[in-house]
Amino acid sequence: MKRLETDSLGKIAVNTTHYWGAQTERALLHFKIGSEPMPPEVIMALALVKKAAAKVNADLSILKKNKAAAITRVCDEILANKLTHHFPLTIWQSGSATQTNMNINEVIANRATKLQKGKISDKKFLHPNDDVNMSQSSNDVFPTAMHLATALLLTKKLLPAIKNLRQELSIISKKFNRVLKVGRTHLQDALPLTIGQEFSGYTAQIDLAIRTIENSLPYLQDLAIGGTAVGTGLNSPPNFGKKVAQELTKLTGTKFKSAPNKFCMLAAHDALLIASGALKTLATILFKITNDIRWLASGPYCGLGELILPSNEPGSSIMPGKVNPSQCEVMLMVCAQVIGNDSVVSFANSQGNFELNVFKPIIIYNVIQAINLLSNACSSLVKNALKGIKVNHKKLADYFANSLMTVTALNPIIGYDKSCEIAKYAARHRVSLRTACDKLGYKNLNLDQLITQKLRR
Repeated sequence: MKRLETDSLGKIAVNTTHYWGAQTERALLHFKIGSEPMPPEVIMALALVKKAAAKVNADLSILKKNKAAAITRVCDEILANKLTHHFPLTIWQSGSATQTNMNINEVIANRATKLQKGKISDKKFLHPNDDVNMSQSSNDVFPTAMHLATALLLTKKLLPAIKNLRQELSIISKKFNRVLKVGRTHLQDALPLTIGQEFSGYTAQIDLAIRTIENSLPYLQDLAIGGTAVGTGLNSPPNFGKKVAQELTKLTGTKFKSAPNKFCMLAAHDALLIASGALKTLATILFKITNDIRWLASGPYCGLGELILPSNEPGSSIMPGKVNPSQCEVMLMVCAQVIGNDSVVSFANSQGNFELNVFKPIIIYNVIQAINLLSNACSSLVKNALKGIKVNHKKLADYFANSLMTVTALNPIIGYDKSCEIAKYAARHRVSLRTACDKLGYKNLNLDQLITQKLRR
């Protein structure tokens, strides 16, 4: 069954089971490109914006109270995931995301009309443009939703996941703080350290990533709402943006404020680029940490074999008993994707022309995908790899006993030249440093004890 919906271009048939209207239907016809949906987090953020705007418009007595209540009721249904299938558009649409803004306007208007027992699409009770979109433009609504969605995801999903990862790394660091191992620089044997010290470095890197992400949040708290089409605020009441930001703060529990300059908020998305850069920083950090763990667990017999990862699933379809570091591998792929996402966001943000950046959908798609991927990958790594990690004490002891670089600890005692003599003798004769010391007449040097004391003090 079909019904006729109208817009400025005329009439178009829409399936009667759908709440969207003419502009959404035209977008489905004219943008048959890709399958990447507008992120649900953006739809939720738009519902919050529409709810807040309706409240402010009603408080200003320019929208009737019953209309504001109807908008609020439908927005609450959207926020409760009851109308998800009525938002079918992909990110491949107008660069201002006008189609998605109208999609939610139409759904709210038609759903509210149905709840009022009215005829869907007649627009008599609630008009998608005049009422739902009152005091707004796609050009300020969508950037506001972009900031809202990103800030909420960072604070409520990603940061908790990273902090949980950081805690697990810290636990490992403390658990194995006295376990000695050989260090490596330039992929060659180097001075020894402890497993705990090695993992403390990872923990410190995550601390930096957390600070970087937290530092991006204030930029996201500035909202474009109130700027309408080009930033002047034409057709919006005075202080509309400020009042909507205050209402969004109440609705989310997260501080938001009206941006002091709306022109830059529409023409560029620098705050999202900063956030994306913080995500890229986290991705490069996680890549280094995870790759280290993967290599340290390589083997089990013909690799480094210092760490033992949990066995979660078979690793080969042909080699019986093989287990792979799959949690590390998936994290590495996620990090590669996030680094690529940041490149897209960087280029897209550079493409603001005059008063509007028209790469908005692809910017927010890549930022939200990066946040979700990193959040899920961090949680998976903790649960399926880090919590069950073990150390191979025998392998660590063998490496430590045979490493020549521990001779460096003798430099302050016998000097660099004599230390080199010991190291060369040990390498040439394939003996331990202790044996080399004894053979060369340095029998009173207890190198193992010296190293242990220095590392554990």
